[in-house]
Amino acid sequence: MTQKKNQKIVVLLSLTPFDKILILNGIKIAFIFQKELCLCYNYSKKQKKNHPLFKARLDEYTNPLKNEIPGLEVSTLLLSERVKNLPEKLSDNWEAIFLIAGKFEFKKYSHAVTESPVPFLFVDEQHETVSEYKRLVLPVDLRKENSDSALWSSYFGRFNQTLIVVVAANDKNRENIKQVTRNVFLTKKLFQKFQLQHKIFKGQKNSLAIADEALKLALASDFDFLTVLGSSTITPLDLLVGLPEKKIVRNSGKLPVLIINPRRDNYILCD
Repeated sequence: MTQKKNQKIVVLLSLTPFDKILILNGIKIAFIFQKELCLCYNYSKKQKKNHPLFKARLDEYTNPLKNEIPGLEVSTLLLSERVKNLPEKLSDNWEAIFLIAGKFEFKKYSHAVTESPVPFLFVDEQHETVSEYKRLVLPVDLRKENSDSALWSSYFGRFNQTLIVVVAANDKNRENIKQVTRNVFLTKKLFQKFQLQHKIFKGQKNSLAIADEALKLALASDFDFLTVLGSSTITPLDLLVGLPEKKIVRNSGKLPVLIINPRRDNYILCD
C-alpha cells in the first residue's frame, strides 16, 4: 500500500536573501493549518548542472528549521517545470494545498496563478514583519466562484480565529444585485455555520471595482491580509497590460494578498 502524502504549504523560493521572509510566512501558515512546510526551487533546464548546489542550499535552509522548530514538518523539492504548469504539478504530485511567493515575483507567476487549483499567497519579501493573519478583508462580487474565496477565508477563521470583514459590491443592474445578494447570503451562512467572527459592509463600488475598494480599506485600517478572486476571463488587453490582480498585488504595500483562481476547481483543505 502506498503511503498517503501530507498536504503541503509550498514556498516558492528564489535562492536569494529575500527567501527568509517567504519562509517565515510559510512557517506561520503551516502552523495555522497544521500542514507540512515544503521549500521548493524551480530551476531552468539550463541550470540542471547546478542541481547539487541547489540541494545544498535548500539543506542550509531546512536544517536550522528542523533543529529549532521540532514541531514543524519540513521538506524540500527541486523541480524543473514550466512555471505555468507548476501549481498543477505541485498539487497533483506532491499534495500542495497552498503556494507562497514574493509579490515582486508576480509577473513571473502570473500565468501560473490563472492555472492554479490552489491559492497563491503573495507577500512583500522585502518587508521584515510576518503577518499574524488575524484580520482579513474579503470583497464579494457577483461571480458564483465567490464561494471558493469565502471557503478559504473560513479556513482562516476556523483555524486561526481570524476576523473576516466582507465588503459587498454595490451594483446597479437588477440581475447583478440579485447575484451579489445571493453570494453575500451564502457567505454569511458559511461563516455562521462555523461561528466565525465576521462583519459585512456594503461597498460603494460595483463588482468590477470592489477588489480595489477592499484593498484601500485593508490598507487604511491596517488589516493583516486581503483575499481576492482572480480573473475569470483573460482578455487580449489583460495579456498586454497584465491581469487586474497584478495591480492589486503591486499596490498592496506590505499587505499579503491571497488570490483564489475562479478558472479552476479549487482543492479543499483536509482537516
